[in-house]
Amino acid sequence: MRNFNVKVNGVQYLVEVEETTDGAQVSSQTVTAPVAAPVQPKPVNVGAGEPVKAPMPGTVLKLMAENGTAVKRGQVLFVLEAMKMENDIVAPKDGTFKAVVAKGASVNTGDVLGTVE
Repeated sequence: MRNFNVKVNGVQYLVEVEETTDGAQVSSQTVTAPVAAPVQPKPVNVGAGEPVKAPMPGTVLKLMAENGTAVKRGQVLFVLEAMKMENDIVAPKDGTFKAVVAKGASVNTGDVLGTVE
């Protein structure tokens, strides 16, 4: 048996490999990969604006408005992917938009995505 360190998607694994000769049959063994601990979001200072929160866990696919732009109530601010579906997250009121998260961010239910002041 030989041991190798293998890195897959930034996670390092220790793998044992058995050498065989002449096509000898060997039994297979399933290796369970370690699971990385979820990243806890940092506290966000949302200021005086009304927070726009994630209604479900997911990934921010798109930011539909730029920071500092005027938005109208009901305007789509973010597209959130959750369970293979795209969900529009809209402005709760008229005001000036400020994003707190970036495209590609993973969020949990209740995380602040941005504010409308």
